[in-house]
Amino acid sequence: MSNVLAPSSCPSSAPRLAPADTAARRVPAGEGLGDLPNWNLADLYPGRDSPAIEADLAAAEKDARAFRDAHFGKLAGLSGAALGAAVAAYEKIEERLGRLTSYADLVYAGDQSDPDIGKFFQTAQERVNAISAQMLFFALEINRIDDAALKAKMAAPELAKYGPWLRDLRAFRPHQLGDEMERLLHEKHVAGRAAWVRLFDETVAALRFPVNGKELTSAEAMHLLSEPDPALRKAAAKSIGKVFDDNSRLFALVTNTLAKDKEIEDKWRNYPRPISARNLANRVEDEVVEALVSAVRDAYPRLSHRYYALKAKWFGAKQLDYWDRNAPLPDVEDRVVPWAKARDTVLDAYNAFSPDLATIGRQFFDRAWIDAPARPGKSPGAFAHPTVPSAHPYLLVNYLGKSRDVMTLAHELGHGVHQVLAGPQGHLMSDTPLTLAETASVFGEMLTFRAMLDAEKDAKRRKSMLAGKVEDMLNTVVRQIAFVEYERRLHDERRTGELTARRIGEIWLDVQRESLGPVFRFDEEYAHYWAYIPHFIHSPFYVYAYAFGDCLVNSLYAAFQRAPKGFAEKYLDLLRAGGTKRHRELLAPFGLDAADPAFWRGGLEVIAGFIDELEKLG
Repeated sequence: MSNVLAPSSCPSSAPRLAPADTAARRVPAGEGLGDLPNWNLADLYPGRDSPAIEADLAAAEKDARAFRDAHFGKLAGLSGAALGAAVAAYEKIEERLGRLTSYADLVYAGDQSDPDIGKFFQTAQERVNAISAQMLFFALEINRIDDAALKAKMAAPELAKYGPWLRDLRAFRPHQLGDEMERLLHEKHVAGRAAWVRLFDETVAALRFPVNGKELTSAEAMHLLSEPDPALRKAAAKSIGKVFDDNSRLFALVTNTLAKDKEIEDKWRNYPRPISARNLANRVEDEVVEALVSAVRDAYPRLSHRYYALKAKWFGAKQLDYWDRNAPLPDVEDRVVPWAKARDTVLDAYNAFSPDLATIGRQFFDRAWIDAPARPGKSPGAFAHPTVPSAHPYLLVNYLGKSRDVMTLAHELGHGVHQVLAGPQGHLMSDTPLTLAETASVFGEMLTFRAMLDAEKDAKRRKSMLAGKVEDMLNTVVRQIAFVEYERRLHDERRTGELTARRIGEIWLDVQRESLGPVFRFDEEYAHYWAYIPHFIHSPFYVYAYAFGDCLVNSLYAAFQRAPKGFAEKYLDLLRAGGTKRHRELLAPFGLDAADPAFWRGGLEVIAGFIDELEKLG
């Protein structure tokens, strides 16, 4: 809860999500994956019934009450040194609460279908929320201190240390409500937005999709959309559409309720647009995000439209069905990559760039900080959870042995390494805004892809790998910006009244046709695919961070290729900064500026260049 005014605020740092097209399935025995690791959460707590959990809750409650008694209504009169000491005490309590909620988050992610785990998760949320409410006054009261008075206090080194946190906190001053209103919103969170999010998660986890006589989870069914057999892809696609259609009234209710909830809070806080709160939390200007969105939308014809027309040609067709979007290329088998090989591939790629990066990354494998097997009830997709600086991050993946799974591992390990490097900034300043948080993950993907491409000598497989990379980049850039456009249209229209499931589907289809191009045929059931994207529910307008990160990394990687000497050291410094610097400060040593439209065009040209190369290969 380092920023109580940020969108979707909660007492712990949120996990970094993988792009929404990531999917998973249960791994049958004998697929050659080797031993897949399960994480060991004992570094947080020994178990759900551990006395340490109750002890920490009791200690946090006692400390929070004492903190309020000592400081409520008194901050303006404190010296700079005393205010700095108060921030340090606040940070210590917040970190204890963050440990508790991180543990509950991770246990719940491991099995969202177990009612006892669901109860544990909800109870932990409610108790931490009640404790943190005692300290809600602190950030609000700091924001009422006059600018000149706070500047004078900042002369004290004890407070100056927290300058970046204070800067980001005070950015929300124009949107701050009265203390009682802020406390009401905070306390109702667990019975409001958080409850609707849990309903969405548990509903999706419980759904089953019949495909060829088998009842599959959503992750298992989604995975089949990248299988070589077109009949299997079609069967899975039709089943996914039907099941989400059958449940569309519930998902429409969740979507409408959360969109209205956001509209109400945005109006009270005086945010000009639905995306504005997210931009402020990401410490990026509205105009920079608009430049990114406009640049990508303008590039649809020469990126996604052109690539998928080329893919249709490879399939000997003028059009593709929507279930062929992630299909592997004809006559190219995607070999199973055992877990040990995936680990070595990623770590070797990291090591070739920076041995320090690889040393940190190796800890995740050696110390059981990764949960890899796909299983029923487990959260689909992938994420990296930073937990708290006094512990370490954890990674969740659903490893299936495909090349794209290796890329996902590289992506999440990038997040994890970033979080370890930023940890010394402390609980309040280690968390990185989403726009920059995707930098290390996408850079890790690029390092791994380049290493795998260089090692592959078979021409067909090289072409397949290059095509796969283009598709991943289109999923990261084009698809995510299309998702932003969907969210923008949905939230704007919701302000005039509730949207039916049919109308939501019409908006979804419009943005899909615009972004993917005329080569695709969209059957009627595809109108319900909006319902499976968790990002829309968990974190509105999160998704542009992927496009931001991908384009940023493309520009960074080009700078690395131009001048590799000394680049790794500057890059590690960027990661170590955590949330202490804004994007302009962090990119300046590389000669890059995200406010320059040429920056985005340069990042998109990397994707266009890969498509050029594929066109030459025929």
